[in-house]
Amino acid sequence: MLIISFTEHSVDSSPIVIRLTDYGVLPDSGLDAQPAMTRAIEAAAEITGPVLLDCPKGCYHFYPEAAIRKPYYISNTTSEEENPDVTKTIGILLKGLHNLTFEGNGSQFIFHGKQTMFLLDGCKNVEIRNLHTDYARPTVTEMEITESGTHYFDVQVHPDSRYEIRDGKLVWIGEGWNFSEGPMQTYDPLRNTTWRVDNWSELADSVEELEPMKLRLHFDHQPEVVPGQVLQSRDGIRDQVGVFIVESSNITFSDVGLHFLHGLGVVGQFSDNLTFQRMDISPRLETGRTVTGFADFIHMSSCRGKITVADSRFAGSHDDVVNVHGTYLRIVEQLSANRVKVRFMHPQTYGFMAFHPGDEIEFVRSGSLTTYAANEVIEVTRLNPRELILTLAQSIPEGIGSHDVIENVTWTPEVEVVNNHLARVPTRGILVTTRRKVEIKGNVFDRMQMSAILVALDAESWYESGKVEDVTIAENHFIECGGIEHPVIFISPENTEVDESTPVHQGIVIKNNRFETGETLVLSAKSTRGLVFSANEIVMGGESTNCLSSVTDAIRLTACSEVDIQDN
Repeated sequence: MLIISFTEHSVDSSPIVIRLTDYGVLPDSGLDAQPAMTRAIEAAAEITGPVLLDCPKGCYHFYPEAAIRKPYYISNTTSEEENPDVTKTIGILLKGLHNLTFEGNGSQFIFHGKQTMFLLDGCKNVEIRNLHTDYARPTVTEMEITESGTHYFDVQVHPDSRYEIRDGKLVWIGEGWNFSEGPMQTYDPLRNTTWRVDNWSELADSVEELEPMKLRLHFDHQPEVVPGQVLQSRDGIRDQVGVFIVESSNITFSDVGLHFLHGLGVVGQFSDNLTFQRMDISPRLETGRTVTGFADFIHMSSCRGKITVADSRFAGSHDDVVNVHGTYLRIVEQLSANRVKVRFMHPQTYGFMAFHPGDEIEFVRSGSLTTYAANEVIEVTRLNPRELILTLAQSIPEGIGSHDVIENVTWTPEVEVVNNHLARVPTRGILVTTRRKVEIKGNVFDRMQMSAILVALDAESWYESGKVEDVTIAENHFIECGGIEHPVIFISPENTEVDESTPVHQGIVIKNNRFETGETLVLSAKSTRGLVFSANEIVMGGESTNCLSSVTDAIRLTACSEVDIQDN
């Protein structure tokens, strides 16, 4: 039965209101809200015109038993060997919906098991707002070091983590999942930092339970640990994502808290005009947890239009905060004068349609990462999840190298990352490779363990495409970011043929930033033309300097040209 509620002063332009509670679930009941949510979404799909899907304030639980299951190939997640079944367990599926406002009213959505919490497929003009999501049992477990002694240390397991000890080994137990091996991080509450470490649970000779939720890990050596620090563990398989937005446009998340994300966080793929504003991607304070994300927080792959990340707080990731890129596919065979076979090369990225008729493409040398021809796709044939045949409007250029690649340049976005706070990140803050305008402005990068900003590009490892041509990095505050091998700002294309006359990147302006650092390089740049570094304040060892000689000492350049380095 279709139940529709109208606004009190309904006019033609007013949205029709659909209330979740009219479809068989009450907030704070603890019952599975998924069936009611599916019915409410189905009702919304029947309506022509604007719809407000209203969720009265409260706590709603979503269990996997009634969740929707559909196959989706998602960039940068898992390989065929890691996860042969690409079926996703979907808590809330919005498919083909237009002109929808999803109003949470400050509600809390708690997800059980492993689920992709929101999936938007083929949607237009959708806003999700005023909502908090979390996992009942996060798939990253936590235990605090309480004591360290000779050949052992003791830990207190977080109340939201569960375990068993099997043959002296620690096994983490969740809702429909378990693991004993995988990546580990350490969180230091005194400095509010996290970093990757070897997995102490795997290194231990044995684990014993001293009392419920209190464990002792035994070693054949003195473990170097610090009481008060927290160990975070996960299995490393990105079989779900937090939010997946695919083939959608004009999607906005505003005033949304995502307090745990399994696998990659928010993934946008072949979508345009995505906005994330006033997001809170950090643990809920009342949980006492220290980790929010299993991997990246916001990961945009082959999108277009404009990607906006603004006025948000990010803390507690296990990988990068924002990553925006495309995907190179390797040319594996020329079939005719205008037909070419291409292949996804990275194990964790494959299966989706990387090209569409009408898309503009460029041929790129794998060694120099420079473009040598352009063309247009007129037909795409999918051979298998790894290989496609492209029929092109013009003849294929001569002299294709054995490892050369093709980039889809139609699906490259503008990027705006402004007024955000990033903390407790073991890797990088922002990765971006796109030829369109990029603005990174007014952000606080608080102790990234690697580079705060990385502009890479490669055709041999991750195959993340996108040369940059117009990047402004301005008015940011970098606090103790980077390290010996990780400059604060790192422009590092992975080209093996390096020539100043054939740059990879260009048009990067770094101005009016404040760098608080020690021995770390402020900037390292390679194969870049038109690099400007001006009016930046560098604080080393507590002393501020804008002296040109001091500035240049903090910068390393390789095969760069038309560089302008200035003091105030």
